Amino acid sequence: QVQLVESGGGLVQPGGSLRLTCAASGGIFSIYTMGWYRRAPGKQRELVAQIASGGTTTYADSVKGRFTISRDNAKNTVYLQMNSLKPEDTAVYYCNAWPSRWGQGTQVTVSS
Repeated sequence: QVQLVESGGGLVQPGGSLRLTCAASGGIFSIYTMGWYRRAPGKQRELVAQIASGGTTTYADSVKGRFTISRDNAKNTVYLQMNSLKPEDTAVYYCNAWPSRWGQGTQVTVSS
């Protein structure tokens, strides 16, 4: 089964940018719908963005126009480019291979 490893989280000031990377191994990456989810302190995990095998994308309303999900099937990798970050984007971000494969998560903190 596919295994996922996230990287790229960190501390950034409001208005800044980060790019998260999710590297997949052990499966046929190109057939999976891939997604990024997040869990903020005291809140449930929520979908941030998703990209289907054919490239169709879906975004949460809260990140539309600021975040971009993309995938490179040749590198078995999915990315989340996050711009204009806000304090409310602070969360642990998880990579998902639909439906039930998850990475370990990477912390994103937006604070001045």
